[in-house]
This record gives sequence, structure tokens and C-alpha cells, in this order.
Amino acid sequence: MNPVEPIPLSALQHWQYCPRQCGLIHLEQVFDDNVHTLRGQAVHAKADQPGVETAKGVRVERALPLWHDELGLIGKSDVVEFLAGGVPYPVEYKHGSRNKAADIAACDDIQLAAQAMCLEGMTGQHVNEGALYYATSRRRRVVPITAQLRADVVQTAEAIRQMLASGTLPPPLGGEQAVRRCKACSLQDRCQPQATHAGLTTARAALFDPDA
Repeated sequence: MNPVEPIPLSALQHWQYCPRQCGLIHLEQVFDDNVHTLRGQAVHAKADQPGVETAKGVRVERALPLWHDELGLIGKSDVVEFLAGGVPYPVEYKHGSRNKAADIAACDDIQLAAQAMCLEGMTGQHVNEGALYYATSRRRRVVPITAQLRADVVQTAEAIRQMLASGTLPPPLGGEQAVRRCKACSLQDRCQPQATHAGLTTARAALFDPDA
């Protein structure tokens, strides 16, 4: 049996947010920064430093490499806390507030669930929950690793793998999703350069001719 080409854990979050964004990053290998991505990098600066410590009797590992051979997933955790009996508890760091819209929060949930499934495969321990830590709120949001989330991880990984195999970039989002998600995406100019150019042309016209 041929080995499965590994997919980065981050790709699942990218796909859930926008398949085209995922394609631009993982298929075409392009990425641009904006204020949101730079804030995210700042949040991860400490968690990305490998290390082991003990806090309140709990062993904590940072930047722990993760993989799942069967699913073909690879990456690293921000933080894994090892609870009683060695049960791993993944904690993913995110910038912003934990009070996100449900569909945006779901993008973070699937990445955390994938980490939990990797830890299960690596340790043989069942992981029934993890947490997302939001820097602005400075609070965690506990996420149960449900059967539905597990199924979503499997289906999303397969969809990404099919995209990579076909070499076909998914189409842009449309409707309400595009209105809410595209404005925060650092790849908006690469994704839809014609739309960006049209928007700038309209803005310039309004600036120099208010009656336009």
C-alpha cells in the first residue's frame, strides 16, 4: 500500500474557512500577511518554542510534533497538557475573542479535533476534549471532540487531498460567506484581483468626484 501524502493540520482550518484560501496556500504555495495574520503570529510566538514544564502538577509540552499515519496528517500542537493517567489535552492558541460567530469558531474546532485524533494515534489514549485559547479574551473555550467533529476531520482531509491531486483551485466563496470572510483574508487580492481592482476604481472615483 502506498503511503498517504501528509496534509498539514493547518490546512483543515484553512479549508473550513474557505476552500479557495486553502488551495492558494497549500496548492499554489502563496501567502500574504495582514494585521490578522501578524497578530496570530505574535500569539503563537511563545507556544511555538519547544519545551516541557510542569504547572500545578500537570506536565505541559509546547510545540509538540503531531502526526496520524492512517489519516495522513502532520503538524504540531501549540500546547498539550498531560492529565491524570497521561491523557493528552490539546490547547490551540488563537488571536481575537472567543466570542466568534459559530461558523467561524467551527474552523478552529476542526483543527483542534484533528490534533486530538493525532494524539490518540500517538499515545493510545482517548481524547474526549480540548480547548481553544483566545488571546484577546484571555480565556479558553472547551471543545468536546464529538463523533461529528471526527467525521468532519476525515471528510475535510479527503477533500483537501483530492484538491491537491487534481491541481484544481476551488472557486471563490459567494453570498453572505464572502461578505463576512473575504474582508479578513490576507489573500483577497490574489484570490480575486479583478474584484479588488474594480473596488479601488470605484473608491477613487468617489474620492475625486463625490457625485460619481
